[in-house]
Amino acid sequence: MWSLTLRFWLVAFTLLMANRIGLMIWLWPRIEAVDGLWPVLVGGLRFDIVTILMMSAPIVVLSPWLSRWRLANRISAVWYGFALALLVLLEASTPAFILEYDTRPNGLYVEYLRYPAEVASMLWQGFGMAVLGVVVCVAIALVLAWWLFRPPQATAARPWWQASALSLMLLAMVVLGIRGTLAHRPINPATVAFSNDALVNTLALPSFYHVTYAIYRMKDERSSSALYGRLSAEEIIRNVREAAGLDGDASADIPTWHRQTAVAHSTWQPRHLVIIVEESLGAQFVGHLGGLALTPELDALAGDAWTFTQAFATGTRSARGLEAITTGFLPTPAPAVLKLPKAQQNFFTLAGLLKQHGFHSRFVYGGEAHFDNMRSFFLANGFDTVVDLDDFVDPQFVGSWGASDEDMFNQVDRLLRDDHANDRPSFTVAFSVSHHTPWDYPQGRIETEGPPASQPNAIRYADWALGSFFRQARQTPYWPDTLFVVVADHDARVGGANLIPLRHFHIPALILGEGIAARRDNRLVSQIDLAPTLLSLLKLDTAHPMLGQDLNLPHRGGRALMQYGDLFGYLTPDLFTVLSPGHAPRGFRVQADFSLVEAPLSPKHSQLVLAHALWPEHAYRERQYRLFELQEMEQANHPVGPFLPAAAVIAPTVAGTSTP
Repeated sequence: MWSLTLRFWLVAFTLLMANRIGLMIWLWPRIEAVDGLWPVLVGGLRFDIVTILMMSAPIVVLSPWLSRWRLANRISAVWYGFALALLVLLEASTPAFILEYDTRPNGLYVEYLRYPAEVASMLWQGFGMAVLGVVVCVAIALVLAWWLFRPPQATAARPWWQASALSLMLLAMVVLGIRGTLAHRPINPATVAFSNDALVNTLALPSFYHVTYAIYRMKDERSSSALYGRLSAEEIIRNVREAAGLDGDASADIPTWHRQTAVAHSTWQPRHLVIIVEESLGAQFVGHLGGLALTPELDALAGDAWTFTQAFATGTRSARGLEAITTGFLPTPAPAVLKLPKAQQNFFTLAGLLKQHGFHSRFVYGGEAHFDNMRSFFLANGFDTVVDLDDFVDPQFVGSWGASDEDMFNQVDRLLRDDHANDRPSFTVAFSVSHHTPWDYPQGRIETEGPPASQPNAIRYADWALGSFFRQARQTPYWPDTLFVVVADHDARVGGANLIPLRHFHIPALILGEGIAARRDNRLVSQIDLAPTLLSLLKLDTAHPMLGQDLNLPHRGGRALMQYGDLFGYLTPDLFTVLSPGHAPRGFRVQADFSLVEAPLSPKHSQLVLAHALWPEHAYRERQYRLFELQEMEQANHPVGPFLPAAAVIAPTVAGTSTP
């Protein structure tokens, strides 16, 4: 039995260290930039021991009992063979994962397994060679395991008291080894987080450990308070209300509920609102934001629009972007509310609010809307219809992630024409898919450069489809009555040498329509500011719980919030504050190239940032982010003023509930 264990330890340790050294050679400029050679190697040694003990613990602890049975020895051999194959699978797929997400495999590695068809298609078409390489490596590992881990002969049984004592001793040794320290808390990824480069910090962690630790941390829905610290509910609410400029006493039921008076100066009265969410379109690709010249159509639209030059996404996933744009909810380390159980009904959305003003709301997506739970969330929270691939009329091209952008825009055009013909106010969120690995799109639309199936060409196609739609829309009957927004959900392949790679949160955002004056707006703004701004442009006096700011007011804007894994960022024009697990808040000055220089933080500002990191968790847990029902307000003695909805569609809340 011990011969099997020792062989597994030796092979696993060699594999993990060799792969780490290979990654370090590949990423040497980033290692060198943070003087990370010894921290990664020494930290890696510690976590390799932890990981190997985690995988071998059951066999080691039970070995005094198992070695007497031939069958148990065979099971142990199979166990170690499977463990080695799993290690090889994760380590072999690490380079491709780093290229896509700029980190070792984490919770996304298993989260996407819920969508096997989409992911299998994406992996094969976008990463075919990498997948084949991983398969070959795993096959070799299985052959090696068959040769290395031959079941030993059974040994003589020990007396029960001797076997029990030895098992207890081995259990204590294994627990201590996995704990990694005699200190109060066991080691964790923060133990080896030594630099501002989040990827370099993860190199010390075997991919198996990184994935399993991420799964473990999902147990409490990625609690902000567990990561960053605690404030009382009163302190949280006071800070976020003051920062948002909310006057008066807070409601006990929905503390951020407030009235918003439309302040847009134009006499234009749009009857339709269309938000176009562009997949993975960061500022790095956008010409008018100083990026690559891949978006001439979007750049031309920006010349006729209210264009925000300093807009920032709240995260790095589509669900996070949709969360911010459609609900105005602040980002958290937990998955976006589209996926969380308590947000699957009675959760505030812009669609739910607009429904009270007579708008018909829809979500249009070229793929299958069950992805990221979009269909369930939107239909349960104010959207009247979800139009996805199965509902498209005669799509001309269907790729790995669904119908092409031009097919999606054709559906939007058809629906808007119908809205206009039926004199029906409407709200449409249209989500593109073409700029997504494996970069498949209809040929013959653009002049390609290099391999057709490449990211630059996919961006060119997505931009072409966007421009074609607007050229067509300007000639339609609905154009004079429609307010349009074009905004990215997030950037592509976010990564960099800073704790939070700020440059990759910079995104395009613009508002246009017949009644919108063209201007460049250089204020710092967030995705969560769009919804309140649009309510003003729609000339709607409303009440809602959103903390975003109405950018029609010249003194608003000036901050952006973002989540990057376990890190929370709060950006103002002169300071970038980062919260990270196990560390005090850190302040930085942002340089012109988005590099960061340490800067002092005041206790008051640190508390303000912490409050914004904690507020969404509190609001979600206590169900305090929803629409008030009229009768509910009367019962709670909230005066019903002229700006409150005249009809209610949201069921009463369950006050004071909390996560079990």
